[in-house]
Amino acid sequence: MAFNDRNFRGNNNFGAPREMHKATCSDCGVETEVPFKPDPERPVYCRDCLPNHRKPRENRY
Repeated sequence: MAFNDRNFRGNNNFGAPREMHKATCSDCGVETEVPFKPDPERPVYCRDCLPNHRKPRENRY
C-alpha cells in the first residue's frame, strides 16, 4: 500500500499513540479528549455533539 493511497488510514507518526488534550464540550459541557490542542477562540465538541455542527457532505459520486 502506498502512503498516497486515498484509503490509507494511518497517521504520519507511524503507529505512535496520538497526544490527546482534555477539553470541555461547548454544547453539553462534558469533559472530552481531542487529538489537537484546543484553541480558546474556537468551540470544541464531544463525539455526541460534533455531528450536529458538521456541514453535510455532498454526494461526490
